[in-house]
Amino acid sequence: MQLTAKILKKPITSALISVVFGFLVAAVVLSAAGYNPWQAFGALFSGMFAKPKYFSNVIIKATPIILTGLSVAFAFKTSLFNIGAEGQYIFAAMVVTLLGMKLNMPAVLQIPVLVLAGVAAGGIWGGIVGILKAKYGIHEVITSIMLNWIALYLSNYVVNLQAFHQPNSTGTYPINTSGYVMLLPTWKYSDSGKAFLKRIPWLKEVMLKTDVNFGILVAVLMAVLMWFVLYRTTKGFEMRAVGLNRDAAEFVGINVNRSLLESMVISGALSGLAAAMSVMGMAPHNISTLAAFENNGFNGLSVAFIAGGSPVGCIFAGLLFGGFLYGGKNVQSEIGAPSEIIDIMIGTIVFFVALSTVISKIADRLAKGDASHA
Repeated sequence: MQLTAKILKKPITSALISVVFGFLVAAVVLSAAGYNPWQAFGALFSGMFAKPKYFSNVIIKATPIILTGLSVAFAFKTSLFNIGAEGQYIFAAMVVTLLGMKLNMPAVLQIPVLVLAGVAAGGIWGGIVGILKAKYGIHEVITSIMLNWIALYLSNYVVNLQAFHQPNSTGTYPINTSGYVMLLPTWKYSDSGKAFLKRIPWLKEVMLKTDVNFGILVAVLMAVLMWFVLYRTTKGFEMRAVGLNRDAAEFVGINVNRSLLESMVISGALSGLAAAMSVMGMAPHNISTLAAFENNGFNGLSVAFIAGGSPVGCIFAGLLFGGFLYGGKNVQSEIGAPSEIIDIMIGTIVFFVALSTVISKIADRLAKGDASHA
């Protein structure tokens, strides 16, 4: 019983239980609607793993939401609820696209300039929330929601300016090719590249049929870096201390307002990095008029919740989420079940993650019961 209680108290246990319940609820809904759950889940996993290009696309789909998940998780660890990752992503995507169109330097300069521009833009948009929170005490949820809408309409305004709008389309011109971060984008279409890839069918499929890029490596590196900053640096300790008890942190001499501002800047910068990797790493390498939010930032909220706020956990939660989003299309095409069933699964998983305290209470009761029988 003691061992069971310890296992139940681990964050990964809550996440796994939540995933199981997500599938159970989806199975009930599918059965009630007249579909075979096993066929639906088979189609889901087939859409994720049946072909190398599917798995590559899952990783590509997961990359930006791993980074926006990190954005939300970092803020959460410092007591801030960054619901503005969507706006930070949109604003940064706009800045990266505009600079990528106007600048055409060698790739060795173009790529870092665009990445830094995305990071800076996201950090500025997040920093506005931090300033309003630290200086005026305005809750970050309110300001970040408003900034989401401001970013959306600002982006749409810019997209439709004559200087940037591509005729006969709903978007801007793409960024210059020197800003692309795909894996060997020129070589793979050359005669020598095609000849080499022809000898390795699975690699040919991944390289030529997907926008495989370096984004996932950046996402993994940032997850490890954020873990290191939070748990192995003085600055990270100060930020977490503010999150655990603001008054106590202020009492021991930590500059709480500065910590809140720095946290939101870093959080926003991560969303900005997600936008840069998307624009630079995936076709059509531009931004388009948005009728609604694309949910790259809001999906990051779910990723952060499923990961329990763990930076490293965001990698696995993001891959799971990316798999659901990409493989879910196969459920509709193969058995005719509505793709919204995936949204039900994701919502159920997040719901049960939110109830993780119930699992902890069960673990405590098991531990107490074991102690009373000792």
